[in-house]
Formats: sequence, C-alpha cells, structure tokens
Amino acid sequence: MSNPDQIQRFIFDNADLRGVLVGLEHSYHDALARHTYPEVVQELLGEMLAAVGLLSSTLKFEGRLSLQAIGDGPVSLLMAECNHQRDLRAIARWNDALADQQGLIALLGKGQLAITIEPDQGKRYQGIVPMSGDALAQCLEQYFEHSEQLATRIKLAADGQRAAGFLLQALPGDKSADGEDWDRITCLGDTLTDDELLGLDNEPMLFRLFHEEQVRMYEADSLRFRCDCSRERSLNALRSVPQAELEEIVAEQGHIEIDCQFCNQSYRFDAVDVGALFSAAVTPDAPGQAH
Repeated sequence: MSNPDQIQRFIFDNADLRGVLVGLEHSYHDALARHTYPEVVQELLGEMLAAVGLLSSTLKFEGRLSLQAIGDGPVSLLMAECNHQRDLRAIARWNDALADQQGLIALLGKGQLAITIEPDQGKRYQGIVPMSGDALAQCLEQYFEHSEQLATRIKLAADGQRAAGFLLQALPGDKSADGEDWDRITCLGDTLTDDELLGLDNEPMLFRLFHEEQVRMYEADSLRFRCDCSRERSLNALRSVPQAELEEIVAEQGHIEIDCQFCNQSYRFDAVDVGALFSAAVTPDAPGQAH
C-alpha cells in the first residue's frame, strides 16, 4: 500500500458523484497492539476503522464520528471513532471461541449498527440501522439509502496488517443515481478487488477503474491512531460518584483505578486526588497527556 494512513477524496468532472479512499497501516497496527484480538476480530476492526475513516470525510465541524455495532452473538461489540483531526481509535468485545470464516452478521448475531456524530459545539445526532446483509459495507449502504437518501457504494477490506475503504456516492440532490452515470461508474467500481484495494496506490487504482472518466483527486489527509483519554478527564469522570463512596473505595483498596478501554492506559487516584476533586477551593492540576 503506497498510501497508508491517508484519506483522499475525489470527484468526477463528468458526473455528479464523489468518492473517498482510505488506507490504514501504522494506525491500524497501533489500534490492534493495545489488545490481543483473534484474527477474525482484527479483520472486522480493520473494516470498522476504514469505514469510520470514510464517513469522517463528511465532517465539516470540530467533533467526532463513531461507528458502533452491538449484537447478541460471539462478538458483542465493535466500535471505531474518528474526529475532525483524523485521530482514530477502536475497540471490540467478544465472548466465545470464534470461527475464522464467520462473517460479520454471524459473529454479531441479532443487533444494530449506530452512527453517532458528536460536534464539540452543537446537537448530537445518531442514526441506527438493523444489522442485515452479509457485510459491514452493505449495512452502511442501507444506512445511507434509508437515513440520508443518498445512493452509496462502499467496499471495505482488511487482512490484519492493512485495512482500506472505498466509497462512491451521489451528490445530495443529484438525480443521476437513477441514471446512466451512476450505473456506469458503480459498475466500474464493483470490479475493484480486495487485493487491489489493499495493495494499489490511489492514483493507479483510480486509473485502473476509471481511466475513461474525468477524475479529479484532492490532496490527501493523514490518519493516525490517537486516544484522547487523559488523567484529568478520568478524574473528572469520578464527579458523578458520591464523594463518600469514592472515599470508601480508597479506604478499602488504597486507590481508585480507571482503565481506558481503547488504549489500556491506567490512571490511579488516591485520597488526596478525591479530596481535591470535591474541594471548591482546589482545581485538579494533573493535566493528562493524550496519547
């Protein structure tokens, strides 16, 4: 992959369609390195990370977009996030021994897919669709069709080492999704293989698919793994617990420990920290370093 850890948008000058390409390598490795995931979960998380990278191309504000799949199967949770700074993180939970060849729906069982947009300033939005079809890409296509009324084609691939995503979408208000342009371009896009998506540089990939079209590529943006947890944020999260209860935990255990599920960073707080947290005269002065 010649375009690792990048997101790149492109448009068609002769059709009202847009496209996005995402390639992940180091950021994918960093997200997996924090946990010991089975091989099939590593691949599913790679698809989730690539998907949330594609979806983040729509962010026009400061905030974050998350993609969460919850089910009653052997894999109970898949979650990936990307913010406006192109910081990625992801997590999965699984219960039983997993068959390597099982697909997303078989592993998640009965469940739903949620897409959540959280602006730093403004109203939170969440769209929910049932888990259906054979793959995450199909679920996302159905979300755009039913919730956004946007004709969309998505392809995702991951092999535990690399992950990548490809999106084609009709522009809002465009009617070409029912016509010749949409049919022609999506038919060409459907010829893209997993090996090509994971292995080819963006420019030759698009030339291979659309050499008879007029494709304009925008400058690529970098993607990286970065968890925004911190000691300060973890301490502030304890404010919702009564002080007496926190003091009791410290008395019994010697400290309170909070673990970040995304990056496995641990934060410990003692009686002095708890006292400072609830003191009107003292402000916690242990700013954490996001990593």
